Amino acid sequence: MEASSLVLGGTVWMYCRLYRTVDRFRKPEILEAAKAGGAFLRKFARVSCGSSGKWKCAFCLTRDGKAVKIQRTIFSECFYIMAMDELSRVIGDEDMQLEAEQMMEQLICWVRVDSSGLGRPQLPGDVPANSMAVPMMLLCLVQQLTEGRGPEVIQKYRELASWCVQKILQHIQREGTAILENVSVEGAELPGCQGRLLNPGHALEAGWFLLQFSVEQKDEELQRTAINKFMELPYQYGWDKEHGGLFYFLDVDGHCPTQLEWSMKLWWPHCEALIAFLMAYSQTKKPELLERFSKVYEYTFSHFPDVQRGEWFGYLTQGGKVALDFKGGPFKGFFHVPRCLYMCERILDDMLANKD
Repeated sequence: MEASSLVLGGTVWMYCRLYRTVDRFRKPEILEAAKAGGAFLRKFARVSCGSSGKWKCAFCLTRDGKAVKIQRTIFSECFYIMAMDELSRVIGDEDMQLEAEQMMEQLICWVRVDSSGLGRPQLPGDVPANSMAVPMMLLCLVQQLTEGRGPEVIQKYRELASWCVQKILQHIQREGTAILENVSVEGAELPGCQGRLLNPGHALEAGWFLLQFSVEQKDEELQRTAINKFMELPYQYGWDKEHGGLFYFLDVDGHCPTQLEWSMKLWWPHCEALIAFLMAYSQTKKPELLERFSKVYEYTFSHFPDVQRGEWFGYLTQGGKVALDFKGGPFKGFFHVPRCLYMCERILDDMLANKD
């Protein structure tokens, strides 16, 4: 039996966030589960990269902690940082917080200075690209590491946050009519199917990350861009007008995407859409944004939850039937669904508290 450090990191973060911020989840069994997950990650997930002294996080581990697979990306490390930082807040462990910040510095180096530590060979035909997942995850980590902390920490990551925002905004392409998943490092459209790829779920998730940042910075222009470009556009081109739900991938020119699962409906884009539109409505009170939220809500809660056994299915056909009936795997764990429910509840609570 194998475990995914990406899924376990998200689970530890979620348990800690619920324990720390929601009274009804402040239970000892939740804290103990989070501590056990965190201890497993610290003991087994980090894998030494030889003489460099750097660490990678194994993507898959056996049940007794043996590394099975390491990805040549930053995402296992991202969830490791989230888990360690949030757990450090709950148990007051400054060494754990420092460990999270040290891993963050390594990520920044891989992304902005030298990517060789990721283990990806530099091939002559491989064109460097700006994949939106990278700056949006770094922005998420900046928001995690700076939340509730003093001005020194905020200042430490200020330039990085601005860099992330600018890199995300580079994905607004086709004269402002599309959010492309991949662009060149200079922010230009790439040739071929890689350059034409649309990922509605990622665009929506990036949208609410930008929306949160716009509130922190009191940046009204960024707020409008987050809503009009990163929420409205992917909803318009991503919503299946025949069957309902959001497509997983699309091609901006209407060709068939090369991803075999492109027409499926996955759980996590719908989670991100719910957060995005409710957050946008709470800030603007525009009724069309509440209508978007309601439409996504109706599809999501009539298709993904397993009403007999609980939890959500993750993978549906284009027509909305269950394609894969497992509830958890190397990419689906205790993260996107509970984060969505948690954030929507907090947004609604805040709206009710300030309705006058």
